Amino acid sequence: MGQVSLKGLRKSYGAVDVIRGIDLDIRDGEFMVFVGPSGCGKSTTLRMIAGLETITAGDLLIDGERANDLHPADRGAAMVFQSYALYPHMTVAENMGFALKMAGVDKAQREKQVSHAAEILRMTDLLGRFPKELSGGQRQRVAIGRAIVRKPKVFLFDEPLSNLDAALRVDMRVELSRLHAELGTTMIYVTHDQVEAMTLGDRIAVFNKGVIEQLGVPLELYNRPATEFVAAFIGAPRINLIDKPAAQAPMAHQKLWTQLLGAGSDKVKRVGLRPEHLQIAASDQGVPADVVLAEHLGDSSIIHLRVDGISGLLNAKVGAGHADCNAGQTVGLQPNAAWSLAFGDDGRLMA
Repeated sequence: MGQVSLKGLRKSYGAVDVIRGIDLDIRDGEFMVFVGPSGCGKSTTLRMIAGLETITAGDLLIDGERANDLHPADRGAAMVFQSYALYPHMTVAENMGFALKMAGVDKAQREKQVSHAAEILRMTDLLGRFPKELSGGQRQRVAIGRAIVRKPKVFLFDEPLSNLDAALRVDMRVELSRLHAELGTTMIYVTHDQVEAMTLGDRIAVFNKGVIEQLGVPLELYNRPATEFVAAFIGAPRINLIDKPAAQAPMAHQKLWTQLLGAGSDKVKRVGLRPEHLQIAASDQGVPADVVLAEHLGDSSIIHLRVDGISGLLNAKVGAGHADCNAGQTVGLQPNAAWSLAFGDDGRLMA
């Protein structure tokens, strides 16, 4: 079992409140992702679960047992850090089995558990190597293997892929998904990368300034973000956020606003529209816009546009058929209003 519950969890450093009251139930076997910008409190929360940070107030329950004052080794959790932290003078097998050795597990049992973890991670042929002989991805797998041999109730991952290159991060995301499916163990994963969050998490907790801004499954956060913050943080390219035009705003701004909302928009302060829901047409169709930059990615293009009266650029994600769209052109924008998100004065999504 690996149920984790946070009840009014708080963390303060003197007069500074870092975690400002978190209530969260993580299900047994769930892959939970904590995501948010630097300084939002996600890693601090993970470290409180691990026992590496003291809890100022509230309760941490692991399988129903209050764990606030339990020693980290007695919580049934194993942590994988951003840095691999491998002993350079030890082989892969010795690194993976070191915690078991320190716990007094006999050599035969250690070798059995290390061998089993190596099979799961597909690295049996690496057991005799030293860290300097491994790639970054292999080193991270050793760090994960070191956690697996402990047979924890809960795996805690603190931005474990940040030191890897882009292609290797994709490979490791696949490996982590496979690992979770095979082990069925609860995993709590911290990242600032919303792509990792969307592809790995059963549910995602979006942190902002020491609180959870929204909790939900990935597509719920993407399609129905509760706040402007969540809408802007989740999704790449970034969502378009368009301010309500003033009475004397340029016609292009007013026309786009009307197409997005129609009538009855007095209480709406800002509208969000994902780049894939902003289509490009001929210059005499839709809302006129100037192309500032076109990023042609092969299967799609990201077009950055300026509309008269709107601060900042708008982004449109279009198919490969728009490869002839380039900087300096004037085009027409046709928003898919069915996907528009209306936000009020408080920054929250309006029904």
